[in-house]
Amino acid sequence: MGKKRYRTLDNSYYIGRKPRKKKIKGFVIAGVCAALVLITTIAVIFLVLHKKNDESSEAEDISTIAESIPEEDLPVETQQEVVEEEPEPEPVEEVDERSPEVQSFARGYTVETTGSTAEIVSEDVISENAILIDVDKAEVIAKKASDVRISPASMTKILTILVAAEHVENLDDTFTITRDITDYSFSNECSIVGFEVDETVTVRDLMYGTILPSGADAAIGLATYVAGSHEAFVDLMNQKLEELGLSDSAHFTNCVGIYDENHYCTLTDMAMILKAAVENDLAREILSAHKYTTSPTEQHPEGMTISNWFLRRIEDKDTHGTVLCAKTGFVNQSGCCAASYSISNSGGHYICVSANAWSSWRCIYDQVEIYETYLN
Repeated sequence: MGKKRYRTLDNSYYIGRKPRKKKIKGFVIAGVCAALVLITTIAVIFLVLHKKNDESSEAEDISTIAESIPEEDLPVETQQEVVEEEPEPEPVEEVDERSPEVQSFARGYTVETTGSTAEIVSEDVISENAILIDVDKAEVIAKKASDVRISPASMTKILTILVAAEHVENLDDTFTITRDITDYSFSNECSIVGFEVDETVTVRDLMYGTILPSGADAAIGLATYVAGSHEAFVDLMNQKLEELGLSDSAHFTNCVGIYDENHYCTLTDMAMILKAAVENDLAREILSAHKYTTSPTEQHPEGMTISNWFLRRIEDKDTHGTVLCAKTGFVNQSGCCAASYSISNSGGHYICVSANAWSSWRCIYDQVEIYETYLN
């Protein structure tokens, strides 16, 4: 076979086989590969973006569905997310539900002795124990052996009336005096209202009778009416002491104030018991009454007129204010004692408690002296 003649690029000729276009073929292959890489990259980017769009769309769909489903039907996790997205509630302003008469009182049942607390050293104050407290500031203004344990005697009835006031629902309900009640009063030589066996009296009569003449017959009757028995009522009294935060230094064994070595408190404790009683509208009303006439009964057709001895005898004395509430007491172990609540001429609120005076009149004079000296 003859060989062909081929023209070269410079228009010369040579004889032989046709040369291969290696460079052109290499460029073509490289171009194809580059195109494939570019297409693959674009495809990958498209897939990634499409997946993200799907996830975002799915999340929006889930959120829309969750909002349309009642919260109780949502899974726990979804419920938590919905709750977290809700705005926080506005803070609720605390409302003082106490009566306007006592809204200036400091909260709680503790008081502090400050650098300005005075020691009562006046020879005109004969009582061995005494304390004067600023109820609005929860501070002791003046004191004299105020944290010594004493027998509270009939000041006990302040707690009796407070506990009863928290449980009584109908003051017009009635209670019949039993022989056990009159025998208890007689055997313990207690002061009484004068109710007779089988006399049916109102609960209101029992409340006022407990405080004004310090009647043991009224106190035991009230305790039995409220709790079913004297013992059960005493349990309520000690529960109240614990509620007030006084149970470490105060404990009562009866609702009358009869001496018992396990029946005790400090003057500070008694001041806080009176504070709690003044904060109770019904108890404050009874503790502030000067006179009261019991309801007519078969035994007492015209009722019986009773009075608060302390309030009636201090009302004309200069205490630099007005004594509004009071309760006296006496046992040999703590002498004549009293707890009183006063509003000063400047509008401040104060409680005075004293013990171990030699007479009921001396007890009054001591409290007058304390109020007059330390209230400006």
